[in-house]
Order: sequence, then C-alpha cells, then structure tokens
Amino acid sequence: MHEGLDQWSFVIAAYTLGIAGTLLLTGWSWISMRRAERRRDEVKRR
Repeated sequence: MHEGLDQWSFVIAAYTLGIAGTLLLTGWSWISMRRAERRRDEVKRR
C-alpha cells in the first residue's frame, strides 16, 4: 500500500505562519513607533 503525502497542508501552514508573522511584526513595529513618537513629543514639551 502506497500512501502519498498531501503537500498542500504544509504549503497552507507555511503561508499561514508567514502571513501571521508579518502581521505580528507590523503591529509590534507600529506600536513601538507610536510609543517613540509619544516620548519624543513629551521631551519636546519640556
């Protein structure tokens, strides 16, 4: 009996991880940028 592996599940998993990682990194960068801008504005006001 020969059982072939279905590669599409691995392809879908790889794309899912890649897209999720990209979205997480983008969100983290955006939050860090907003924090840095807020700190910069606080320093400018002093």
